[in-house]
Amino acid sequence: MASSTDLSAEAVVSAVRSNLVDVGFEVHPFKIGWYNEYVDKPYVLPYDPDTLAVLVISTPRMFEEAFKPFVCRQHCEGIKDPIDECVAHHFKLVKENFPAIEIEAIHDFELDLNRRPKILVQTAGHVAGAVFYYQRKDVVPDHWSENQKIYGVSVHPKYGGWFAFRGVLIFKTITCPELVKTAPPDVITDRNKRIELLEKYNMHWEDWSFRDIIPVTDKYSEEQKVYFATKPGERQVIVQKIKNSADNTSEQGH
Repeated sequence: MASSTDLSAEAVVSAVRSNLVDVGFEVHPFKIGWYNEYVDKPYVLPYDPDTLAVLVISTPRMFEEAFKPFVCRQHCEGIKDPIDECVAHHFKLVKENFPAIEIEAIHDFELDLNRRPKILVQTAGHVAGAVFYYQRKDVVPDHWSENQKIYGVSVHPKYGGWFAFRGVLIFKTITCPELVKTAPPDVITDRNKRIELLEKYNMHWEDWSFRDIIPVTDKYSEEQKVYFATKPGERQVIVQKIKNSADNTSEQGH
């Protein structure tokens, strides 16, 4: 493997894509400086503004292409969240491809010592040009009462809300001054539609209707919907069903 000084940012991103795209992930590079410009001081990442970072998103395919094979290979009993373990496994495979580079992997669920998210993944998604992060400030004039809390939500141009942020890989010694920033696709330009999205997400998120705010090219399978709708502590039953199904298929193949 080449040393870190021999690797261009483009080569690094290409290698990460080759590791992750075939198993249902998307990879979007961005500069740390783009992210830091957007966030408040507690969330600023302590790296050179030109440092290369890569956002990783799971698409609907990830469940079939990465997760199910992972749980069939692993002993998952006692694992708090098999999805998180699966993502961590694939992040580890990426890191093993770059032994000469120090890489910080930050998962979407990680908190710092003050119980704050280590990274604001929705902001990272927006600055990386991957997804548009719709917030209250994007509804002009404001629609809600002053004391009402409205959380923002990201919409993918192909998958609407049928995706998930999985984390960021920071390549500490790789800079990418040449990387060109692209704006995320603004797929909801109508004010009323933005209100509908934010209200569905904030007030009716459990029915998942916000995920279909735009026509999508793919969405979660019924099996995947059931898995994510199940409380984490009760998902082991579904994991076991996946394992049993794979065992039965294997036996029939013999």
